[in-house]
Amino acid sequence: MKVTSYSQGHWITEGTEKELKSAVDGKSIATMIEADLDYKAMCEYAREKAGPVLRELSIHKRAFKIKFMAQYLMERKEKYYELSTQTGATKRDSWIDIEGGIITAFGISSQSRKSLSDLPWHVEGGQVTLSRNGTFTGQHICVPRQGVAVQINAFNFPIWGMLEKLAPAFIAGVPSIIKPSPLGSYLAHEVFKDIIESGFLPEGSVQFIAADKPGDLLDHLTSQDSVAFTGSAETGKKLKSHPNIVANNVHFNLEADSLNCSILGEDVTPDMDEFGLFVKEVANEMTVKTGQKCTAIRRTIVPEKLVDVVIEELKNRLDKTSIGDPAAEDTRMGPLASSEQVVRFDEQLQKLTEVTETVYASGNGKANGAFSSARVLLCHKPMQVDEVHRLEAFGPMTTIIPYNSTDEAISLANKADGSLVGSLFTADDDLAKKVTLGCAPYHGRFMVINRHSAGESTGHGSPIASLVHGGPGRAGGGEELGGARSVLHHMQRVALQGSPTTLMNITGQHIKGADTKESDRHPFRKYFEELEIGEHLTTHRRTLTEADIVNFGTLSGDHFYAHFDDVAAKESIFGKRVAHGYLVLSAAAGMFVDPAPGPVMLNYGLEELRFLAPVFPGDTIRVKLIVKKKTVRQQRETDPKPFGMVWFDVEVRNQESDLVAEYTILTLVEREHKLDMDVK
Repeated sequence: MKVTSYSQGHWITEGTEKELKSAVDGKSIATMIEADLDYKAMCEYAREKAGPVLRELSIHKRAFKIKFMAQYLMERKEKYYELSTQTGATKRDSWIDIEGGIITAFGISSQSRKSLSDLPWHVEGGQVTLSRNGTFTGQHICVPRQGVAVQINAFNFPIWGMLEKLAPAFIAGVPSIIKPSPLGSYLAHEVFKDIIESGFLPEGSVQFIAADKPGDLLDHLTSQDSVAFTGSAETGKKLKSHPNIVANNVHFNLEADSLNCSILGEDVTPDMDEFGLFVKEVANEMTVKTGQKCTAIRRTIVPEKLVDVVIEELKNRLDKTSIGDPAAEDTRMGPLASSEQVVRFDEQLQKLTEVTETVYASGNGKANGAFSSARVLLCHKPMQVDEVHRLEAFGPMTTIIPYNSTDEAISLANKADGSLVGSLFTADDDLAKKVTLGCAPYHGRFMVINRHSAGESTGHGSPIASLVHGGPGRAGGGEELGGARSVLHHMQRVALQGSPTTLMNITGQHIKGADTKESDRHPFRKYFEELEIGEHLTTHRRTLTEADIVNFGTLSGDHFYAHFDDVAAKESIFGKRVAHGYLVLSAAAGMFVDPAPGPVMLNYGLEELRFLAPVFPGDTIRVKLIVKKKTVRQQRETDPKPFGMVWFDVEVRNQESDLVAEYTILTLVEREHKLDMDVK
């Protein structure tokens, strides 16, 4: 098997050969061809060939391409599992990397289609009022940067690391250059080949570097480009301080290994469920991926009085962990990724053992390959010994750190000066609040587990596509994932200012106060494709009477004094009785709805409802219905018709033209035509 670069639309098959070895038995598994790549040309190809094509597509169309790519990869997952074994990963480990990576791509695609505009750019938040009469207003939008996203990935998750960076960059409209670690690069390469063969991503939107180091790649980046790095804090800092990165203020996201902790609450006793859950979690984080996770529990913080029993229970659980060939069904922990990683792990472990006591060491399972034993260390003076909060041995180990009070536990957790994740096991919600808020400034994610949440917990060490991943300080100070947030990291947020009409024309979304045009027929009689942003319907007028108020109160059961008690109402802020807000809302719906069957299939909700002025008995209201924005929905097998989502802004005014209510209704509207993305 040959691992080659994919540059400017071609596989580069000539170059210096480097043997890639199996972590299991040390035998050759692949040959990496390190070519003399023109990195400047690769960057220009991405910017000039792929960038304009991606930016022409809407965010949703780009997200659908990622969805279809992920489906294509999932259909081929079994061959990835076979190859993943050679990295030292068990079936359980491989699932995290393979299906976890593909599911992450699915998740980011789904979240983007749910949360971001169906436009080439994203209209973010509501408009900002900047003038008394509303003729000058503001609106934020996020547009794709006109650069390339360079992604430098770690060795421990060849697939997950690649897909969780590629997906948001692509959906943002930015092409990627992917550089995996040589370790496990054969697995990343196999997936990348399938990405190219799938044909879902436009040419130039992804390129692949097969090399130990990325040459002079960073020399050719501009302020429109970005670098996303996952790996050691030392290497990350070195790359981040590259002269060109600094000179051009190139966007740099650093996600570094960190000394994550898990805390056993001082309320927990050995007979409680939370105790067993805690020990199980620590043992799992030591052995899953053989401890080679940037989120693994390196520091196990426990009450001083429970140190001995925690150690004993950890020993019992670790003794049951079978170490050996990761392809074997009964193996729970495989080897480290390479013999080099064994050396590095042992070097760091040796430094830690000089300031701690080794209380547990398992056998390594096999003489050949990159196998290592699980280790549990005990630090007797954790407030004085800085090494346990600064040195990371990247493998199957943890250090037990005793504490005497909750305040001390918080201080110990934060002594690592920034972590990707921390966790707390407690049955006391008040303690959970204190510890969480005390630790939060130093952690990117914080998980609190008790007997009620444990059954469905995703685990201490599992980043989730919909939640942010990253952390302050030593953890790199970066942020990735987080659903649609991950896409916005690759976009430029721009504050627009101008007249509402001008901004509506720029953004492709209705802006309050913009000039609108009367629809030539009722909007509910139009198919999705026919509806235009900014067209509106102005309804007939209706006078709300005393009888309307009484009837609505009787029907709804709402007899609030402001609607029925003349005496009490006179002393209210209104000075007299008023109509129910929801009566106004219901009357407005009756005024703008066209009752006959048509393309509008249903109304499934409303947003940002505000009652801005009272409506008194005898007041006359009129409604303006405005097409605000549209989103195409993929037709599924269970959908009887293809449709899209349409948001209508609703303005309700009284006889004085005062705005009394405003809101946005969400509707499903039938599409007249099928699209390629629809299920056939």
